[in-house]
Amino acid sequence: MLVKTKAIVISSLKFQEKSLIVKCFTLSSGLKSYFVRDAFSSRKASQKIAYFQPFSILEIEAVHKNKGTLENFKEIKSAVPFQSIHTDIVKSTMVMFLSEMLHYSIQEEEKNEQLFLFLETALTWLDHHEEISNFHLILLLEITKYLGFYPDISEINLPHFEMIDGIFTHFSGVNTLSEHETSLLRKLLDLKFDNDQKIFHVLERQILLKILIDYYSFHLDGFKKPKSLEILKEVFS
Repeated sequence: MLVKTKAIVISSLKFQEKSLIVKCFTLSSGLKSYFVRDAFSSRKASQKIAYFQPFSILEIEAVHKNKGTLENFKEIKSAVPFQSIHTDIVKSTMVMFLSEMLHYSIQEEEKNEQLFLFLETALTWLDHHEEISNFHLILLLEITKYLGFYPDISEINLPHFEMIDGIFTHFSGVNTLSEHETSLLRKLLDLKFDNDQKIFHVLERQILLKILIDYYSFHLDGFKKPKSLEILKEVFS
């Protein structure tokens, strides 16, 4: 089946010497993996590979056989030509980390149009703003809405947050956050991208990032801690 759709690049992996396997989150069909033959061998190789940087947003025409095998592109072009995401060291490091998080988080080949549109809007915001210290924290928390485990905020003023059930509670236990950690999470739940980015200092952001990674680990089978986490910590230290 020939499909025309937007696609967000989640990851790309070199295959043998000349080719790529590219995982994309598509607007029409959810998660898809594509084989790009001779990506490194043509005269326009650098231009072709540039399409497949983490979180590039593409317009694609592709053949989807929907048999659980690698699909094939027919046409590719940039849908949102980013100005800074892949050239600014802070933004590119953040995007590398976030794309790795999504690589382990989005596991089903099914359409999730609302998540796609949220990611597209968020990445466009990132490209156009300089104060971005909390972007990755807000994005990871918001994504849990679309993956089905956003915290229940009906009792948000209670002193502890329980990670497995995703609720605020009076009681402290093995899988609950301390009162200080819960307070930080409560602040994060109120944040939007345009809010003051200096609301947290470096150590607080590190605490929140650990909370979010642990929260994903509790709720997603097969989730792995991103290898790029240490690089992200260095850039934001």
